[in-house]
Amino acid sequence: MHRMTRVPETAEVRAPFDGRKFRFKDDAVTLTTDAGARFVSVSSPAFGDHTYRVTRVIGGRYREDFAGIEVAEPRAAAQPVKDPKSELVLPVTFVYRPPSFRLKGYSVMVAERPGLRAGGVWNQTCIFCHNTAPYFSSLLGELLGPSAPGYQGEVVDRLLPGDRRSALSVESSGDLVRAAADELRLLGANEPPDDARRALDATLRATKKGFDASHLVEVGIGCESCHGGSGEHVADFRTKPSFEIRSSFVRALPSEWEKSHGASSRTQAVDRTCARCHQVLFSRYPFTWEGGRRNGDPGGSHISSGEARDFLLGGCSSALSCVACHDPHALDSGQKLRAFDTAAGNDLCVGCHAKFKQNAAQREHSHHDPARPGGACLNCHMPKKNMGLGYGLTRYHRIGSPTDKARVEGDRPLECALCHTDKTVGELVSAMERLWGKRYDRATLISLYGDLGASPLLATVARGKAHEQATAMHVLGEHRVEAALGLVAAQLVNPYPLVRYYARQALETISGKPCEVNLDQEDAQIHADVTRWLSHIERTE
Repeated sequence: MHRMTRVPETAEVRAPFDGRKFRFKDDAVTLTTDAGARFVSVSSPAFGDHTYRVTRVIGGRYREDFAGIEVAEPRAAAQPVKDPKSELVLPVTFVYRPPSFRLKGYSVMVAERPGLRAGGVWNQTCIFCHNTAPYFSSLLGELLGPSAPGYQGEVVDRLLPGDRRSALSVESSGDLVRAAADELRLLGANEPPDDARRALDATLRATKKGFDASHLVEVGIGCESCHGGSGEHVADFRTKPSFEIRSSFVRALPSEWEKSHGASSRTQAVDRTCARCHQVLFSRYPFTWEGGRRNGDPGGSHISSGEARDFLLGGCSSALSCVACHDPHALDSGQKLRAFDTAAGNDLCVGCHAKFKQNAAQREHSHHDPARPGGACLNCHMPKKNMGLGYGLTRYHRIGSPTDKARVEGDRPLECALCHTDKTVGELVSAMERLWGKRYDRATLISLYGDLGASPLLATVARGKAHEQATAMHVLGEHRVEAALGLVAAQLVNPYPLVRYYARQALETISGKPCEVNLDQEDAQIHADVTRWLSHIERTE
C-alpha cells in the first residue's frame, strides 16, 4: 500500500514513457522521458495541446495513474510544484493486464467522454485516500454534523444508516478549539473563533481549499494511515498502536447496532479503518445493488473499493473483520483467496456458525454438496458479482443470501444464475421457494426479465442496468454461452465505457478468438468493426 502514491523520480514505473502514443477518438497522448523526468503531452482539437511533467504516480497493483503540472515544453530540469492547484490528474491510465492505455476515469462507471484533457486538481480529489493524512482532518465533517459540506477523505460513518453510525463525543471544547487552531496554522489560515462549531467549520473549509502534499504525514499509505498516531510506539515498541481514537477532545462511541449485537470493539475499529478509504462514491453512476440508488443508500457497491462500507452493512461485521480474509500489509495470497471458492474456505464461517461445522448440516442448509463449489459458504453469501479492477468479478461484500427478497426482486441477474447458467428465471425462483420457504412476486420478476422462461443472464444483458450487464456478460463468457454473442457484441457501445471492456473480454472468451475492436474510437466505428468481427466469426465456425 505504500506504493499507492509515488514520486516519479525515484519510483519504479511500469508505463512505457518511450514516445509511446495513446489515441482516443481524435485526440492523442504521447509519453516521453527527458533526462529522467517523465512527460505527458496531450493533443486535442477540442481542448488544445498541453504538456505536463509527471509529479505523481498513483497506484501500482493493477494500473498506474498520473498527476502533473503543465510546462511550456518537455525539458530536463525538474520544476517544483509552486501552486498545488496546478497539479492536475492526467487523462491517461496504464493498465497492467493486458498491458494497455485507457482513458483515466474509465476505471469507474462514468459516461462516455468526448476527448482527452487533464481532470481534477490532485490535492482536492486524490490526496486523502492515497496518502497518509492526519486523522483529525478526516473527522471534521463528522464532528460538525449534517450541515457540513462533503469533502474527500471524510470518515465513513456519515455514509451509513443512523443505527450503524458510531457517534463522536466531544470531551473538551477547549481542547477541540486548540486542535483546530493548530490545524489552521498548519494550513496557513487564520486563528479560529473560540466557539467549537465555528472553529470546526473554518478548519474544514481551510482543509478543502488548502490541504496539499506538504501537510501529509507521509506520501503513500503508511503505517499511520491505519494504526493512527504512533509516536508512543516509536518511543517504546512495547506500546502498541491502536485503531481507536485516543484524544483529549474527542471519543468514539459504539453505534446502536454494535451495542445491540454485542459487536467486538476491535473488530469494528478495524473494519471502520478500512472503510475510511474503501467506501467509493466518486462515480455519479446512480444505481446500487438491492435495487437502490446512490443518493438514498450509499451501500450496495457494484465496483471495487466500496467493499468495507458494504461489509459494515452486512450480517457478520459484528464479529468478523476485513483482515480475516485480507492481508493489509501485502498482496493477498492467491492460494488463500482461491480456497474461499471451495469448501476449504468454510472454516472462516463455521468458527462462529458452529452448527454448520458438519457436512450433513451444511448440506441441509445449502441444499448443495458440501464438497463442491455450491457448498462453499462465500459463493452464496458473498457472490462474485462486482466489477474488479482487472476486468474480472470480485466478491460482493454485503454479506447476505441469494434468497433475500431485496436481491431477488431488486437485482439482476439472480445470484443463483451465477452458477446455474442453464436455468430459467422461473426454475430458479421456484427452487428457492421450495427449498428455503420463500415467496417472490412474479409480476416484479417479469418486469425485470420480460418472461419467467427467460435466461436470467441473457435477459440481464438485454434489459439490465449497466453494472448488472457487466456481471452477466462476464459469467456468460466464463461458461462460453455462444447464444450470447450478439447480445454481448451490442454492449461494445454501452453508454458506460467500463462495461465495454467486460463485453469485449466476454466476446473473446466465448469465441476463443481475439476481438481486436478498438474501444477508443467513435461509437459508429466500433459498431461497424464489431459487426465485421461477428460476421468473420460466423463464417469460420
